[in-house]
Amino acid sequence: MTEPIRQIFAFSGLTANTGAPGERPSFDLIRHAIGLTGRQPGETVKVCSIPTAVGDDSRHLEIMTERFATVPDVEYTALKLFTQPSVPNIREHLLAQDLIFVEGGSVANLMAVWRVHGLRQILRECWEQGVVLSGVSAGSICWHLGGPTDSYSDDLAPFSDGIGLLPYSNGVHDDVPDQPRRDTYRAQVAAGICAAGYASEDGVGLHYIGTELHEAVKLLDEKTAWWVEPGPDGTHVAKKVPTRLI
Repeated sequence: MTEPIRQIFAFSGLTANTGAPGERPSFDLIRHAIGLTGRQPGETVKVCSIPTAVGDDSRHLEIMTERFATVPDVEYTALKLFTQPSVPNIREHLLAQDLIFVEGGSVANLMAVWRVHGLRQILRECWEQGVVLSGVSAGSICWHLGGPTDSYSDDLAPFSDGIGLLPYSNGVHDDVPDQPRRDTYRAQVAAGICAAGYASEDGVGLHYIGTELHEAVKLLDEKTAWWVEPGPDGTHVAKKVPTRLI
């Protein structure tokens, strides 16, 4: 019997979708994640989104339902946890999926609520059974050890309560213009506050097989991923990761 392939696709969504020429919607990265399930054309792909990080916001859920409706052969559900789980058995529902997608928002609140409902253990089991795990922003950090977050304030405090399926830290929105995310992430790695890890610029996804980075992909040619590790004497070393345009 073939062993399940453990896959995670963690990405930073584009912060602006203005409709300008050449622009790509962030949903194209979710389409890429759907393709990682290995389902053949005409086969149904079961996708469940988990919007805990945005407090199960109803308008957000409506938007995601509309977007997934544009993808052929996708059976889409959302697991809501407020005010109680929206499915009778969380574990059974999530293990039956091909892809689990975690929304962005507050990673601190996300992990706290997941702990109460046992999702940390359930999602590890899904990963081990070959369900593709994916997510954007907070939904990217959560699979790692942690990384800088604005869950507490705009000061980008270090967060270290991720599930840790991936033994790295994660810097998201690494090139966002209105917060010093790039400098903060590198400073936290240099100081040993965050472990060495991968940073993704907006529109960049990190595809892991097992616990190793298989490849980085991007929606726009000028974007890239980075490997960031501590350097000598409290410095850091940042190396560009080859990033494939999709």
